[in-house]
Parts: sequence; C-alpha cells; structure tokens
Amino acid sequence: MNSLTRKLLWLPLLAAVFLTGCGTISTMGKLEDGAGAEASKMWDKWVEGEGDIAVATTWSRKVKAGLTVNDIEQAFAQISAERNMKSVGELPLSKELEARTGVKQKFLKVYSYCSPTTARIMVDFSPAMSAYLPCRLTVVEKEDGLWIYTLNMDMMVKMGRKLPSPLKEEAWKVRETIYQMMDRAASGDF
Repeated sequence: MNSLTRKLLWLPLLAAVFLTGCGTISTMGKLEDGAGAEASKMWDKWVEGEGDIAVATTWSRKVKAGLTVNDIEQAFAQISAERNMKSVGELPLSKELEARTGVKQKFLKVYSYCSPTTARIMVDFSPAMSAYLPCRLTVVEKEDGLWIYTLNMDMMVKMGRKLPSPLKEEAWKVRETIYQMMDRAASGDF
C-alpha cells in the first residue's frame, strides 16, 4: 500500500471526527451555563464509584443515628406539603419480599412524588423526560444504618438544554424540594 492510499484511508475517520466535533460544538451552545462543570462532577463520581453509573447519577444521605423510618416518612410528608409536592405512591419492597419469602428483609421502600403541572411542562419540552417521572426517594437499610437515595436532579436543571421560563423556575422548585426532603429527613431537620 503506498503513502497516498494510506492517507486516503484516514479521510473517512477525519470527516467523522470533524462532523461529530461540529455537532458537539453546536450542542454545547444550547446547554445551561456550567453544564460542563456539572458533567465533570458526575464523571468524577462515576470514577469513584468504579464505573457504577447509579453512583454518578444519584444523591445519597446517611440517616442520622436514632432516626426511624417513621421519622423519615413524617419528614417527607411535612416537607412535600410545605413545598406543594404531591405524594403519588409508595412501593414497600421489603414488605413484599417478606410476604413472598417468609424471610425478614432489610428495609427497602420507594416513595414517589410529583408536581403535575411541572411534569406536564417538562414532558412538553422533552417527552423523554417522562421516563424520570415521578420523582422518587428510596430509603435503604444497610449494615451501617438507614440511607436515603434519589436521582441527582442537577442533571435536569444544570446539564441539559437550556430550560425556558417558566419551566426553569418550576424545575428548580422540584429539584430543591426533593433535595430538601432527602437532606432534612436524613438529618432530622423537620
């Protein structure tokens, strides 16, 4: 193979890189300010989590010693009511597993919340966001106690396409509510 033929073989690859780069540059102009920094934080969490994408895309808080599941549930109810988020369901997984197996399970329960108006506006903006509905918090019993997990909602409000008003403001309210529910319930601040 001569030198010219080898160089010509690189042309499709160079074209693909160039075209992909143009698409990336075009997309970057449509993102929220600080999206790159937020993506970098998620990348770092992904590496720290040894490639576990769930570690990179969630928030978690260890529940303060002495707090009970009942305390956490009361906090969820109080904070969601304060911030006008509707409880739309619970999935008591550990109880279901106990009923199926007859074996005591560590506590595991999913709590679902929604702001119907915000959900509608978000899905109109991006139908794919419907896959993230409703917002969820999960209480998980581990060897070292109770933990609360939820989706890192900064992906939605800081990393994606720029959200138009009033969606941006409403999305921030939902983000803040879920974050406060996790944070305050875990610390007993309710």
